[in-house]
Amino acid sequence: MTRKERYKYIIDYFKKNQPEVTTQLEFGSAFQLLVATLLSAQCTDKRINEVTPALFQRYPTPELMAQAEPEDLLEFIHSVSYPNAKAQHLVDMARKLVSDFNGVVPDNTEDLTKLPGVGRKTANVLQAVWFGKAVMAVDTHVYRVAHRLGLVPATANTPLKVEEYLEKSIPEEDIPRAHHWLLLHGRYVCQSAKPKCDKCPFNEICPKLLEGSKLE
Repeated sequence: MTRKERYKYIIDYFKKNQPEVTTQLEFGSAFQLLVATLLSAQCTDKRINEVTPALFQRYPTPELMAQAEPEDLLEFIHSVSYPNAKAQHLVDMARKLVSDFNGVVPDNTEDLTKLPGVGRKTANVLQAVWFGKAVMAVDTHVYRVAHRLGLVPATANTPLKVEEYLEKSIPEEDIPRAHHWLLLHGRYVCQSAKPKCDKCPFNEICPKLLEGSKLE
């Protein structure tokens, strides 16, 4: 099976079996998606969805969050990973969003990554989920699954290289959903330590079965 055929097989499966898929984070605006995505780094979506309702009720807009201090936000996010750093990032992000962008979440990577705490992955999540752009957000799950399923070569050894390879190989209209397909597959099936190969719909074409291939 060529890599091109591999892409078609995997994408066709997801389009048939998971035609409607999006982030599991809960939000009501671009700003709230930005906050939730920033909080979700190294933390489960389930945990984030437990803390954001109260946080968004108190600080639903960047203008209100910009008036807070980091210790004010800790009351709401103390149970997430790295709460002190994230509280500082959220306040700084909200203040810059208000001062530099009139409180409007920008729709491009250059401006989004100017915001404190916002890296390329977070910026791409915003663009794909909220703005519907054909950009691929590469987190640890997407990076791992892309390599394990043979969607990218070993030379794609950085998140950016994986992002660029996936974007040029997946049909443009499927890219926003493909991030979630690969992420959810990595989160629930192709897990890092103990992949559930017996439950994987791609087990028969997995590169680990090929001579000289390794599951890594």
